[in-house]
Amino acid sequence: MKILAGYLAGLLFGLGLAISGMTDPARVIGFLDVAGAWDPTLIFVLGGAVVTTFIGYRLVWRRQMPLFESRFQLPTRRDLDSRLLGGAALFGIGWGLSGYCPGPGVASLPEPSWPLAAFIMTLLLGWWLARRLSSAH
Repeated sequence: MKILAGYLAGLLFGLGLAISGMTDPARVIGFLDVAGAWDPTLIFVLGGAVVTTFIGYRLVWRRQMPLFESRFQLPTRRDLDSRLLGGAALFGIGWGLSGYCPGPGVASLPEPSWPLAAFIMTLLLGWWLARRLSSAH
């Protein structure tokens, strides 16, 4: 059931990205182009995500435990270190340059393109590098 729930959540997320047009990197780049032809679409998608998350967390925290686990597992670290800040900066730079982030990139796989292939290759390289660096510590 846990795998099925994860699959259905991912499918719903991907459908939401496709329906909202967020799999189109031009929309993201248009949102970041505040001095040019600004496209505010992403603000509405992010606003919808914030409202959904706000309501969802209120409902989830009323439960004694998650549906498919024995307890809630929350992050315990609260500090900001160079690895977190560096990773966030790289993510933001990559998102701004390509218009893709991991969710929309994967959701765009049915319509392949060279920019998408370049994004997926760098995503996999970054994932591999992060795992390699984390095992070194």
